[in-house]
Amino acid sequence: MLDKSPRANPVNVPNDLAAHWMPFTANRAFKKQPRLLAGAKDMHYITVDGRNIIDAASGMWCTNAGHGRTQISSAIAKMAETLDYAPPFQFGIPQAFELASRIAELAPDGLDHVFFCNSGSEAADTALKIALAYHQINGQGSRTRLIGRVRGYHGVGFGGTAVGGIVNNRKIFGSLLAGVDHLPATYDREKQGFTKGEPDYGAHFADELENLVNLHGANTIAAVIVEPMAGSTGVIPAPKGYLKRLREITQKHGILLIFDEVITGYGRLGHAFAAERYGVLPDMLTFAKGITNGAAPMGGVLVRDTIHDAFMNGPEHMVELTHGYTYSAHPLACAAGLATLDIYRDEKLFERARGLEPKFADAVMTLKGLPNVLDIRTVGLTAGIDLAPRAADLVGKRGYDAMVSAFHDNDLMLRIAGDTLALTPPLIISEDQIGEIMDKVGKVIRAVA
Repeated sequence: MLDKSPRANPVNVPNDLAAHWMPFTANRAFKKQPRLLAGAKDMHYITVDGRNIIDAASGMWCTNAGHGRTQISSAIAKMAETLDYAPPFQFGIPQAFELASRIAELAPDGLDHVFFCNSGSEAADTALKIALAYHQINGQGSRTRLIGRVRGYHGVGFGGTAVGGIVNNRKIFGSLLAGVDHLPATYDREKQGFTKGEPDYGAHFADELENLVNLHGANTIAAVIVEPMAGSTGVIPAPKGYLKRLREITQKHGILLIFDEVITGYGRLGHAFAAERYGVLPDMLTFAKGITNGAAPMGGVLVRDTIHDAFMNGPEHMVELTHGYTYSAHPLACAAGLATLDIYRDEKLFERARGLEPKFADAVMTLKGLPNVLDIRTVGLTAGIDLAPRAADLVGKRGYDAMVSAFHDNDLMLRIAGDTLALTPPLIISEDQIGEIMDKVGKVIRAVA
């Protein structure tokens, strides 16, 4: 018999969390003790129960100008009323060309062309595909091998996952792409521990590329992709001289060098791009996150003239690169990007980050000596704090407990990578707020001792 007794509509039950399969989340643990956000302004998130949570993570490395920027939301609203969508294949909008020009103006000289996509993952896969295609049209089709780095992160596409080097992000997905190899990680705790900025030790890690060239042959290698600072693995700055050495080796062997600046772009290391900080010109540079301050999905690839121009041959009516996305250069994202770049410029946020870097580093280092702190690394307005695992079979549990304690007990949002706490606050942070965050992080570390 049909049960006709009254039932609550599950959609209307606030704590019915079953339908949403959350990304990169411990879903069962989250749904037992949710961390739900209802609003955000400046340096804070606002929870559904009205608490102000200080954001020490820039959301997810992306809200560099802080939250609730009405200049950005107004630009998005105005664009939505004027032009909700336009096809990016064979048609264009003025804002896409304006944004590309402004991005190129901020980039190092030579990176003058922008290919838009919608995320850092898409940007990494786009750059890898451009590299492969470039060698094909140059008559070097044997160059198909892609090289990443151990502990590297380049998003979640098949290409980005394959060249990525974080074990847990790769191991359940099988072989992914063939013809991929990895450089060693650049981190050695014994020789680099508790370093502010780029460690002195480690430039020689780049020399392993010569061994890979000897193993596979230079004529088989298309590109090397690295992050100037490996962020998602727990904040690992490039050693002094490492990126320049990598550039020298790639140029010597005709290998393209790609910088993944999805995290380091737009002020995180005190410059528009880390390539400027390190004085190294890659062949391509990926960006996302900070380009729209997280207000709309957008990513892209900055490409050197020599690569772009190689495609501009053949009949003019033919598509030069058979690649792109339905939402490439989406009108709302372009509006958000233009407004965001205005804020960075008008408030001099890149310069602000550069000025705050030594104060931030000093503040983070005050946490040295707290229980279970194994190492602290800082560069730009970013820090990684390694905590000892609870046990060999509980790797990541102390870090997870720290994130939970931070949110529920200390009104703090931070990011974790296993047992590493990552601090990446918005560039608008004040010196007093730096102190407040360190006080809270100290309490969290003691709470999970």
